Amino acid sequence: MGGADASARVGGRLTSLRDLPAAIASLAGPAQDRAARLYDVSVATARTDPPPGLTPWLVSTFGSEAAVREQTVIRVTNRATLESTLFAPLRARRPIDGSSAGMRLADEIAETEGDPFCEPETGTPANAFGRVRGARMISGANAAAADVHHAVLVFDAHDPLAFDADLVADLLTTGRAWADAAGASDPAAAHYLLIWNCLWRAGGSIVHGHAQALLGAGAHYARLERLRRDADAYRSAHGSELLDDFVDVHRDLGLAIDGRDGVTALAHLTPVKEREVVVIGPSGMDERDPAFAERVGETLIAFRDRIGVRSFNLALWRPPLDSDPAWGWLRPMARIVDRGNLASRPSDIGSMELFATPIVGSDPFELAATLRQT
Repeated sequence: MGGADASARVGGRLTSLRDLPAAIASLAGPAQDRAARLYDVSVATARTDPPPGLTPWLVSTFGSEAAVREQTVIRVTNRATLESTLFAPLRARRPIDGSSAGMRLADEIAETEGDPFCEPETGTPANAFGRVRGARMISGANAAAADVHHAVLVFDAHDPLAFDADLVADLLTTGRAWADAAGASDPAAAHYLLIWNCLWRAGGSIVHGHAQALLGAGAHYARLERLRRDADAYRSAHGSELLDDFVDVHRDLGLAIDGRDGVTALAHLTPVKEREVVVIGPSGMDERDPAFAERVGETLIAFRDRIGVRSFNLALWRPPLDSDPAWGWLRPMARIVDRGNLASRPSDIGSMELFATPIVGSDPFELAATLRQT
């Protein structure tokens, strides 16, 4: 996986994901204890016996026959959350039937101008409590609501990739303003979720730039509720905070890019899909804090401009708006993942991701090196 130039340094030596067990073993004292109790890592070899006639295709597709005969598969599991990923680097090179470049992306985006989001005040319904206007976007109610309060945050710019750091900051501010307005109209609703599905590979049904905000009552959204239970169990078992150890392990292994005011971007050790980055702020920080918004914006811009990502998912995780003390441990987190080539018709998510363990072809150490260069 990856070359030396794209690797991170741990203990003064270059490493990639295949070196993760040795990297953890090289840590000293509390750092090694923390990594060992939080992560289980296994490295295995998958072997195949291809027929002679297949050799030319294997060489042209995967680089060599030997690369297919013996393949390294790395499984990383977060013991506390049971988030787990199978890293299989050769899968990133597998051919995809049905792939088509189609027209240029810019032309495809331009052809959709005039959709309902281009005139959001007439093209979308309003929430019962009205609309919220940001500097570069306006809210509307999602016509097909997924929760009692569900908004679309429609960007002024049609092109969903025409974002900058200021638009990302405006999104975090406007989304929160919408959530506060929805909460004022319904005090029982306090569980706020902000999501951004950029373009069709990420599940965006309308091309025009937009994100979504949801506010619900009762239990928090399931993934956050599960994290709360895992954090409580981890605290009881080890006397430390799960998210603190999560950040520290990534930092110890060279997978953290620290920013100002305690905001850190992590190349996730157990990504749900390709190139997942977790941007996490310190305890007590608000997601609208300029340092947090800046790091989220920088990460998205690096995805687009340095890595070439055109379709991504983003989710903001934060405590409930009612300041429930049971959630005081949760720090603002933005989880961002690359959804792959827009020209590829097959989905990047299949039965493994839905029912078993996600399979990923990218190396988080290479991702961390790229982010660090920005």
